[in-house]
Amino acid sequence: MDVTATPDTQYRGLVAWLPAPARPYALLARFDRPIGWWLLFWPCAWGVLLAGGLERWPLLLWLLLGSIAMRGAGCVWNDFLDRDLDRQVARTATRPLASGAVSATRALLWLGALCIVGLIVLLQLRLQAQLVALASILPVAAYPLMKRITWWPQAWLGMVFSWGALVGWVEIGLPQWGVLAALYAGAICWVIGYDTIYALQDIEDDALVGVRSSARALGGRVRGGVAGFYLAAMVFWAAAFWLLREHWLALLALLPMALHFVWQIGTLRPADPADPLAKFRSNRFAGLLMALACLVAGNAGM
Repeated sequence: MDVTATPDTQYRGLVAWLPAPARPYALLARFDRPIGWWLLFWPCAWGVLLAGGLERWPLLLWLLLGSIAMRGAGCVWNDFLDRDLDRQVARTATRPLASGAVSATRALLWLGALCIVGLIVLLQLRLQAQLVALASILPVAAYPLMKRITWWPQAWLGMVFSWGALVGWVEIGLPQWGVLAALYAGAICWVIGYDTIYALQDIEDDALVGVRSSARALGGRVRGGVAGFYLAAMVFWAAAFWLLREHWLALLALLPMALHFVWQIGTLRPADPADPLAKFRSNRFAGLLMALACLVAGNAGM
């Protein structure tokens, strides 16, 4: 194992202030790594804002809470299924289930508690949006298995992590489904791109234990592959904006996002252990840029 790998769980931020018995559970839900819930939340915000739901700003706060809880629940489920594999990878060997800090039974109880928070958020939505949100349960539950059966688990993650765009859009109720389809497709391409960058951290360990990933599938073409997915994301998003509002200013709103993608790809250093993680984390800012673009296109009177 690569002993220089950045550990996946660290006592930092708010987690360091928690009582010692609570820390392993916070780490299990990745509360020490807020990037995950931001990446889950941003597509929710895109769906709301592009549909013209700016006045529903309390909804965005509920969706953020739901993203925190359900990202945590997803991490617990992932670690429960992967606890044996995680013990064999340097970056994940310190995870609470892999290290034995939390038992499997207690992890499942914690999973239930997080799902209750998610249920509270679900009840704030109208019925149609509730049904869309519930439809994500099986794809989410199946995701940890994808790395065992396909070289492209990132594509499945893209479908799951972009689901919030469907929920946010349906909650607002704008009946322009072509716009939503293009927004969702672009979000999937974005997730595949950034999670391929993330997978670069584990490429050697994944090869040793037989875990598949898009980073391994692309090999030396990873920069070009990520560029292709980011380009596809921009094309889909431009189509969504144009279908919603046929005005060049709507497309201009996407320019900051495009420039951020150019920076990510142009400065990516796949062989540097620290750089892929930094580039991956920069997508929290990318999500904000896209949210602002959706705000312009969805709410400006053009």
